[in-house]
Amino acid sequence: MKTYSFKGLLQREGWVENPVVTVDTTGTIREIIENSSANADLAIDGYALPGFQNAHSHAFQYGMAGLAEVHQHHKASDDFWSWREAMYSLALSIDPDQMEAIAGMVYSEMVRHGYTNVAEFHYLHHDKNGKAYDNVAEMGTRLVAAAQRAGINITLIPIFYQKGGFGKAPNHRQKRFISPDIDAYLRLFEASTKACAYYEGATIGIGIHSLRGVEPKEVAEITRSGPQDIPFHIHVSEQLQEVEDSIAYLGNRPVEWLLENLELSDRFHLVHATHLTNDETVGLAKCNANVVLCPSTEGNLGDGIFPLRTYQAEGGRWSIGTDSHIGLNPLEELRILDYGQRLTTHKRNTFTSDLQGDSGMYAIEMVTFSGRKAMNNVARDFFAPGEPFNASILDARVPLLATSSPAHRTASILYTADSSHQWGTMVNGRVQAQEGNHISEREISERFLRAMIQLQNR
Repeated sequence: MKTYSFKGLLQREGWVENPVVTVDTTGTIREIIENSSANADLAIDGYALPGFQNAHSHAFQYGMAGLAEVHQHHKASDDFWSWREAMYSLALSIDPDQMEAIAGMVYSEMVRHGYTNVAEFHYLHHDKNGKAYDNVAEMGTRLVAAAQRAGINITLIPIFYQKGGFGKAPNHRQKRFISPDIDAYLRLFEASTKACAYYEGATIGIGIHSLRGVEPKEVAEITRSGPQDIPFHIHVSEQLQEVEDSIAYLGNRPVEWLLENLELSDRFHLVHATHLTNDETVGLAKCNANVVLCPSTEGNLGDGIFPLRTYQAEGGRWSIGTDSHIGLNPLEELRILDYGQRLTTHKRNTFTSDLQGDSGMYAIEMVTFSGRKAMNNVARDFFAPGEPFNASILDARVPLLATSSPAHRTASILYTADSSHQWGTMVNGRVQAQEGNHISEREISERFLRAMIQLQNR
């Protein structure tokens, strides 16, 4: 057993002042005592939030963060589709060792910023010639190993990627992604499930790249015949061209097609869902499907702004992800999301409901519980006996936090804190980052530097 004391610990009912948390050797909470005077093994002068859930990651893309911002001519078109060409260039170059090194780096950075869990939307499956490795899930195995080294919990989501676009064969730049049919994908899924068995912090999910990436009839088949008790992730309606191509090929918009052809439920996590009609927005909320929003990436790519207020008004649930990892701070993701809504609706109360008027608490509740669902975790308390102790901890000595009452503390953290205010992060009862540094920073950084020197893309 080990004990930790804090200045405060956030629960759904509000702040628990001066708690002592006892965890066992597996990092599972055994007891939480409020206003305890007991001596703890580690006294932390900080405020503990539930660990953030990163519900959408393409780990390898961290290797190109910032590289698509040199524009050849200011009048030339530069959008998602041109950015994608830069992504393909990196994807065609990475070997398994480099994948593990890049993933280890970005996962450790997630931990440093307060994430304790990541859903890895993984489609870089095959070798540089497009052939399967001897271990079909070689790249997924490396991602799990990277997560273990970084000390973050991972939900590995091997992605079914089959087409080059609506009704189009895959192009040569996509050759490392492709599973030609459902049987090939299920072999990959089975091997990926086995890869997760090597790390107790790993679980499995299932995913489709998009309606443009898999023949729609096979999307319907995999949702019916595939595993039903794990999260299902899919990109959808990220780009206007994608919507237009879907109408031309299917006679439906992407989300419209999903609503009409699949039995959507709360196990579905639709990533981006940027360009929706009002009927689609309401329909997703009514069937309890979740959306995963990636504000820094969506802003960087010029995707657009999700109709969040309409979705929330109908009871819609959402989580956040860092996608291409141009940004890695969960508090910044939430601020970008909120301020985009304020600028388009001219209203300030984005993160509120009839039951919750505290914007900080509303946002933390949403990203915690919807994010956990994306990881196949349905725990309904921030912290509770029997659950792993995963926490993002803010330094209580920061002047604005030190002078904030419990009634204003959560919102003050959400709207004012930056990465320098992070005391550290605990994953499964262990301090994995403290005072701006990951505990394995040197080893992980050295691996990353070697990989990037080899790739010579920066």
